Amino acid sequence: MMSTTTDLRVSVVQFEAVPSDKTANLAIVRRLAEQAVADGTQLVVFPEMCLLAYWHLTKTTVEQLRELAEPADGPLVRAVSELATELGVGIGAGFLEAEGDALYNSYAVCFPDGAVHVHRKLHAFEHEAISSGDRYTVFDTPWGVRMAILICWDNNLVENVRAVTLMGAKVLIAPHQTGGTSSRSPHGMKVVSSELWHNRANDPEALLDAVNGPYGRGWLMRWLPSRAHDNGIFLLFSNGIGPDDDEIRTGNAMIIDPYGRIVAETPVADESVVTVDLDMDLLPLSTGRRWLLGRRPELYGVLTQRSGLERDARTARHSDAPVPDDFQIEN
Repeated sequence: MMSTTTDLRVSVVQFEAVPSDKTANLAIVRRLAEQAVADGTQLVVFPEMCLLAYWHLTKTTVEQLRELAEPADGPLVRAVSELATELGVGIGAGFLEAEGDALYNSYAVCFPDGAVHVHRKLHAFEHEAISSGDRYTVFDTPWGVRMAILICWDNNLVENVRAVTLMGAKVLIAPHQTGGTSSRSPHGMKVVSSELWHNRANDPEALLDAVNGPYGRGWLMRWLPSRAHDNGIFLLFSNGIGPDDDEIRTGNAMIIDPYGRIVAETPVADESVVTVDLDMDLLPLSTGRRWLLGRRPELYGVLTQRSGLERDARTARHSDAPVPDDFQIEN
């Protein structure tokens, strides 16, 4: 293990994945990883499920899902690992994992030395056949910087980000497929019109306004920077862009520092690679990291008690039923 570096150069990527076409998506990953390497990056973070595309899987049969899924040591992840070794960088990419009869929305971070760390989405809601993971994924890296992976909705539950921070993570890899979704919440995300995407050559500003508006970047700004700020960590946000089955992903790839400041983000509603140096000297005195020292764990037992209203991720994500007015946990 190398000593902790002062600066770590990282990249986050947004692109439109080709549904179910592993070969095409691997070619895109290679091309964009090479672009990032030419800019001196040490780690490239691609989106959730980017090796298969995402939302079409919600309408796929169980048999088709099993045909697309691979074990964590299968040819797809092995190809990403070999690319990481060839280019001499870390590469993270999302895939559909099979272990026995179980399927998982998973994400592999591969390092040049051959090490591979796989995270299974903790709150998987895409398909009744896709199970949720049951553990956090926190690991050391060749640069002496401890990292964690949380996939998409994992990041929305504040407990998850705090947990991986307490496990030593200083950088959170946060791959997504989000923006432009049909939220049940009246003031949450809503669908972005596909007309804007298909007319982007004639009216690029209209599309840019939409992806930066309340259903894209505007929605992210309500909560994403606070995950980094409140825990004193760097956050690497990658995302899809463009058509994802019947939804339009909004991109907004960005890198957030431990003060919740956006230090780099894409200015385009298109395929993009965002690269920046992480200044590790920001960590020790960051507000959120100092707040950790003021914790009073003896007060937090309520966080581990069940309310009796808990639902599986799929039901919680898709249900139209409101949360009861008398929701509470007796302390």
